[in-house]
Amino acid sequence: MKLPEIITSLPEVELPFPPTIVKTSALKSDKGLLVFFQILKDVDLPAHSHKGQWGTVIDGKIELTIGGETRTYRPGDSYYIPAGVVHGGKLFAGAKIIDFFEEPGRYKLK
Repeated sequence: MKLPEIITSLPEVELPFPPTIVKTSALKSDKGLLVFFQILKDVDLPAHSHKGQWGTVIDGKIELTIGGETRTYRPGDSYYIPAGVVHGGKLFAGAKIIDFFEEPGRYKLK
């Protein structure tokens, strides 16, 4: 599935990965940050924690370890990571994900 221009024309966020590996499109409000992620190459996501995060896979697959429990997520699957819970995983090339972060400044807009 190709994301439409109304999504891809949104601002990108600054990530520790170049846009040749992960492409982003984001909306920010005072309540949080909504990011569309397009995974272009496999990414190993190191274990980390932050405020709450909710996400859903819209294409492809990802593998997340949330609070010590590992699970594979596919299109239509959603996940919730409570604030402070350690999580990490593997994001596979071709995956498209929507994540909402409860902290508006989680990533800086470009």
